[in-house]
Amino acid sequence: MKLAIINGPNLNLLGKREKDIYGNLSFEDFSAELKKKYPSLEIICYQSNVEGELITKLQELGFSTDGIILNAGGYTHTSVAIADAVAAITTPVIEVHISNIFAREDFRHVSILGKNCIGSISGFGLQSYELAIEAFMRKV
Repeated sequence: MKLAIINGPNLNLLGKREKDIYGNLSFEDFSAELKKKYPSLEIICYQSNVEGELITKLQELGFSTDGIILNAGGYTHTSVAIADAVAAITTPVIEVHISNIFAREDFRHVSILGKNCIGSISGFGLQSYELAIEAFMRKV
């Protein structure tokens, strides 16, 4: 099984920013742990702070992988273009958030992407990604 994790803006700062919300582990270290924990999976990780680059990556991987785990960061609440890209691809997408978006500012309670995803996981820290992997492994 081939899965892609696509992370949006500011997720390159995991382990450095707002540690009380996002924890101490960098995503590079976490992704290495994921690859060790799930050796039978091919896990591709990508991060960009640029909306168009995220769309390009969704289009690139959205017809050739078994699943995409998307943490679009702040674009979750603002990007019609990323939502359209998710709707246009055939690979199923699970929306993931490290923090509980419903326990944060009101504008974070709305996901523009969500209606085009097969599910959403929020609030379990980096474990949110593992929950999405488990869902794909169970063929959601």
